[in-house]
Amino acid sequence: MKATMKDVAKLAGVGVGTVSRVINGVRVKDSTLKKVNQSIQELGYEPDIYARGMKTNRSNTIALIVPTIWHPFFSEFGFHVEKELKALGYKIFLCNSTGDPAVEDEYIQMIKQNKVDGIIGITYTDIDKSVSSDIPFVSIDRHFTSKVTIVAADSKQGGEIAFNELNKRGCQHFAFVGTHQDKESETKNRRIYFEKSARRAGKKISILDFEEPIIDFENQVQKFFIDNPTIDGLFGINDFLAMDVMKELEKLGKRIPEDIQVIGFDGVKLSEEREYLMTTIRQPLETMAKVAVEQIMNAINGDPIDYKTIIPVTFIEGSTTKN
Repeated sequence: MKATMKDVAKLAGVGVGTVSRVINGVRVKDSTLKKVNQSIQELGYEPDIYARGMKTNRSNTIALIVPTIWHPFFSEFGFHVEKELKALGYKIFLCNSTGDPAVEDEYIQMIKQNKVDGIIGITYTDIDKSVSSDIPFVSIDRHFTSKVTIVAADSKQGGEIAFNELNKRGCQHFAFVGTHQDKESETKNRRIYFEKSARRAGKKISILDFEEPIIDFENQVQKFFIDNPTIDGLFGINDFLAMDVMKELEKLGKRIPEDIQVIGFDGVKLSEEREYLMTTIRQPLETMAKVAVEQIMNAINGDPIDYKTIIPVTFIEGSTTKN
């Protein structure tokens, strides 16, 4: 027999009106929300989401914009976002933008058409005019304006940790390999504070900053290390770029970590399955997703918003640095 709203209310220990408020997206206590959603799942109750949307002018769907789902960082973050949304009775609309501002702008217009209730976006393209404080939008890593919510890992802390860990392991000539970004973002702080820390300590530092799209990667990397033969400590802007650099170092006869110690950034799970167990700075993806969902829901419901949340990172020791 098909479950009814009364069945859900009885199992959750609340009134039918409370169940109705949850289904229609009306704000209730978090503990009540969880009880009702758990009861809905347990009973297999299926509310008419289309009728609900007509009444509330909501879709109960959040769009997640990512540059590409190929990168494990974005896919793992998406997994955690979906998990958080599901607990609130929301669905995720995954938008694989491939870095195309026109595509991203189309998704933003969906808010104004009530096709989605809000957007969590990882974007570095020219969509500034479309992103404003009057739409529910949470940016991951990138700064727009002071009134557009940002959630990010602490890349400043990450850059400082990377230097300190390489320095205490005896490195003398430091290198940073990354990609140049025009847009203001927390990611830029990885290079800035790694470089500042090295110069403050009186250490030699060399920078290889790629323009995107990256052209002739192999030759550029090999030339950089041939021109700077004393480099013995490397910090990569992310794990996968660091791994690609290590492949080129092997071609030059360099041993990791005996000749050059390497630290990446992100700490995505897939990096543990590669040839190297990367030493890395781990971004707290689960926490970032939780905070991003909390903030987008606050924006949708008209509740107070924290416009900037910077979350601490963690050093993970692997086989690419000396113990």
